[in-house]
Amino acid sequence: MSYEQEKQVAIEAAIAAAKLCEQVRAAIPAAMEKSDKSPVTIADYGSQAVICKAISEAFPDDPVVGEEDAAQLREPAMAENLTKITDYVKELIADATPEQVLDWIDRGNGTVAPRYWTLDPIDGTKGFLRQDQYAVAIALVEAGDIKVGVLACPALPVEGGETGALFVAVRGEGAQMMPLAGGELRPIQVMSAGNVSNFRFVESVEAAHSDQSRQDAVAKAAGITAPSVRMDSQAKYGAVACGMAALYLRLPSPKTPDYRENIWDHAAGAIVVEEAGGRVTDMYGIPLNFSESTKMVNNQGVVVSNGAIHDAVLEVFREKMP
Repeated sequence: MSYEQEKQVAIEAAIAAAKLCEQVRAAIPAAMEKSDKSPVTIADYGSQAVICKAISEAFPDDPVVGEEDAAQLREPAMAENLTKITDYVKELIADATPEQVLDWIDRGNGTVAPRYWTLDPIDGTKGFLRQDQYAVAIALVEAGDIKVGVLACPALPVEGGETGALFVAVRGEGAQMMPLAGGELRPIQVMSAGNVSNFRFVESVEAAHSDQSRQDAVAKAAGITAPSVRMDSQAKYGAVACGMAALYLRLPSPKTPDYRENIWDHAAGAIVVEEAGGRVTDMYGIPLNFSESTKMVNNQGVVVSNGAIHDAVLEVFREKMP
């Protein structure tokens, strides 16, 4: 089955949503992350509205499982924020109304089904606020298998000194990348086994998101001696997919050992890495499960690699890190 239409719709939606997010981010003052956070809420909502509109028009029968909903925005006290969101959306959809924006956002209130879309309108909120890494992530899932994934990473460097990358993958067709500002999609591959220049791993900036001391120990046991590169969002998946790093670890924090990951935080990135030749599993080697709920209830932790070192990393968990 061809997924060309799904791919094109997701690409156009991700580019449009990233444009909206960058417009909002340009207005965030330097101290934003320590004070009023309303602009990030505006970007989250506006991004989800733009994406859900595009998907619902092209595939009206497909449920969309998104991170946001418009319940709070429907309250009278939020009228000013709704106006701001609508104004940003109107930069892309000139005739958008506040009522339409609310409905588009709530189009993302679907549930996991045999075929559904999942999206994170802004993955990496704190990176977004500090003018660092974040991602717009869109994925199509059928029968539990990710079929299409698109990641827009506006702050990720690309070849030629540009900033902003778009990653695209369709199951069985490989992974591609292009500058977010425009250009041709080109095939990408994970780091080869003999490439030692970028033999490093990436992990979350926020210590609360994972067990960073354990991740350091696992990486060293797998042969990685360079310090980790810390970045927010599914941009980490992009870094592994295009050979900027060999490994991404996200292990449960000791403070929240029973935490389970959200599907929208991993679906798009997972297919990009897999189609670039890498592997994605949980810390026990079990494939990530996107077929049951918004949480990957049967998976613990996430291991993303170039494939060549994946078994060695899993062996560390089995033997040295009980």
